[in-house]
Amino acid sequence: MYTPARFLDLHVLQPVTASNLNRDENNEPKTIHYGNATRSYVSPHAWKRPLRLEVEQDLGEHAARTRMLPPVVADRLRESGWPDELADFASAQIVLSAKKGGLKHNEKEQHRTQAMLYLPRDVADGLVTVCEKNREALQDALAEHTAEQQRDMDSKRKKKTPAPVLPTKEVAAELTRRTASINLFGRMLAELPGGHVEAAVQVAPAFSVHRSDLQQDFFTAVEDWPRPGDNGSAHLETNFLTAGVLYRFSTLNVTDLLSNLGTGTATAQHLIELYAWHFIMSMPRGKKTSTAPHTIPDLVHYVVRDRRSVSYGAAFEHPVAPAPTGGYTTPARQALADYAATVNRLVGTRTRIAHGHAGTTTTPIEHLGTHHTSFEDLTAACATAALTPETMA
Repeated sequence: MYTPARFLDLHVLQPVTASNLNRDENNEPKTIHYGNATRSYVSPHAWKRPLRLEVEQDLGEHAARTRMLPPVVADRLRESGWPDELADFASAQIVLSAKKGGLKHNEKEQHRTQAMLYLPRDVADGLVTVCEKNREALQDALAEHTAEQQRDMDSKRKKKTPAPVLPTKEVAAELTRRTASINLFGRMLAELPGGHVEAAVQVAPAFSVHRSDLQQDFFTAVEDWPRPGDNGSAHLETNFLTAGVLYRFSTLNVTDLLSNLGTGTATAQHLIELYAWHFIMSMPRGKKTSTAPHTIPDLVHYVVRDRRSVSYGAAFEHPVAPAPTGGYTTPARQALADYAATVNRLVGTRTRIAHGHAGTTTTPIEHLGTHHTSFEDLTAACATAALTPETMA
């Protein structure tokens, strides 16, 4: 039976003080031109990494994005007493034995994989165990390969790649294992059957709802041990910063998440709550020690929909004008609420399961659904609504 996809949309308005959350190649804050105005911009990758790490921290279930799995396994084997040559040979066997033809890798760089892998961190321990169980076969294969290499050198023939030795099913099983965060954020691993995981989470670029030009910040570092005649400054530099109210948007395909998890809704509800909470509370880490931009959102609005998600980014195509008394948060709230009303009018409410909001104002905002008193209440409510039984069966 066909079940329409279920989405949880999160809309966030967040004032951010002077900062450089996401730098470009010139070490300056990223900007984007939208609605004929320059806006400050934060790439989705800059926000997804702290979001992912904080979800994993709460779960106590850590994953790693890496190309260095073979060198890491080689180091672990050496630490347990394996000779260098055998440890390196065994680590190469991980990529050679993973599937027919092996994974693409760089032989000159300790067999690091060409593609970045996204794996549970304890996969390295699992592969060490596989190598330990097959140590005798690895030793024999290394001896044979060494002899063959010598024969190739003597006859000036091209060196051959060692034949795979480790059991393919065991290696592949380790490389395709998942954590909850992998089920949430997905994994691109097309080289291995069963390795690819469709991402349930999508994160949009964040951008300021108003014009936001770069602002110069000239600074000096004082020399604490100046020599006679020195002016006292050891370092002079100009940084660039931005400030303003950002619109942030993320959507979770609840149907895909349930498919990825393959478990009951209790696990899914806990994971959805963690995702919602950390999307609200996480911050990119660019220039954090020199700007400490640790603000929280002014407003969070959620909508649970069937069939497709709806971003409210178009609400800010026309740059928000400041309030008569200054500030952008109040007019940004109104622009978001007005656009929500427009979406309700155009799209209707047939596929809207639930909606609500929480923020700094204690007064409910029209068109944004149920008013929650805290972000904790909101995340629990949207997770429950996202898994409404009668339409998720």
